[in-house]
Amino acid sequence: MVFNKVKLVPSRFTVLFSAAAATVAVAGLSVSAVNSQGSVVRIDGSSTVYPVTEKAAEGFQKAGGAKVTVGISGTGGGFKKFCNGETDISNASRPILRKEMDACRAKGISYIELPIAYDALTVVVNKGNTWAQNMTAAELKKIWEPNSKISNWRDVRSGFPNLPLKLYGPGADSGTFDYFTEAINGKSKASRKDFTASEDDNVLVQGVARDKGALGYFGYAYYEANKGRISSVRVNNVAPSRQTVESGAYTPLSRPIFLYVNANAAKRPEVKRFIEYYLKNARNIVSSVKYVPFPQPAYNGILARFNGAKTGTIFGGEEAVGLKIQDLLTRELKN
Repeated sequence: MVFNKVKLVPSRFTVLFSAAAATVAVAGLSVSAVNSQGSVVRIDGSSTVYPVTEKAAEGFQKAGGAKVTVGISGTGGGFKKFCNGETDISNASRPILRKEMDACRAKGISYIELPIAYDALTVVVNKGNTWAQNMTAAELKKIWEPNSKISNWRDVRSGFPNLPLKLYGPGADSGTFDYFTEAINGKSKASRKDFTASEDDNVLVQGVARDKGALGYFGYAYYEANKGRISSVRVNNVAPSRQTVESGAYTPLSRPIFLYVNANAAKRPEVKRFIEYYLKNARNIVSSVKYVPFPQPAYNGILARFNGAKTGTIFGGEEAVGLKIQDLLTRELKN
């Protein structure tokens, strides 16, 4: 999900989450105040992961760490830069795909895959929508599947009003688009085309907020930041929340989100310190931007993966729906 630019934190999103950020405790790692002059940690990718990484970058820099830049090119756009050697770390709201693995391999780039949190991908409607408080996954598929002709709410379910249905969703470079289409339509990137697409989640929020007939989807943090303007939809009668993600009830739209770290870049002191800071403070940082943190022992295991320079991915270049935390930590990594 994209702005196609790089930002030096703090940034626009910092303001959105400033109240939450004030509660983030800096725990565990003491960052050296002796900073390498001119050293920069370069990050790009998912807008879903952006608020977590931005918050980590902000805290790291305040603690005396190196300069960190965080861009938003979408998961796919971020991997293009990452596999071309332009960034040190890629934010991703889905696993690396086979074509991206091949692109990295062609450039001699190996990577360390680090799951960092769970997101409740959230279906949203306008505040004036009183009829679609709960929808089934089958109804969402009927709306979003390729070649769907559903254009009025009355065609979704008997009893829904005669009102044009206006759809808003992330663009094709978005990992959120990939995951939603896999989870709902059964195939990644399989979707109708006639909807308002944007890599900028705030554009989607604005569209849903101003159109009574709107339906959209994006990461939970963006819903939380704008829930005074839009409403979430229960899916299969389960609302998105930290509790429903942790219990496994919010299926099929709960998903892990990731960092991918260039293995050579990980040897640089500033990158190593940043990742250590990130993972040692992850529970507080993730909670502050309203995503769902892992238990602390899981972060200890993820940090051990990073410190052990264990490269590869557990996904084999494919999307996966419904994985538990233990799966993310115990499945075999493959390059």
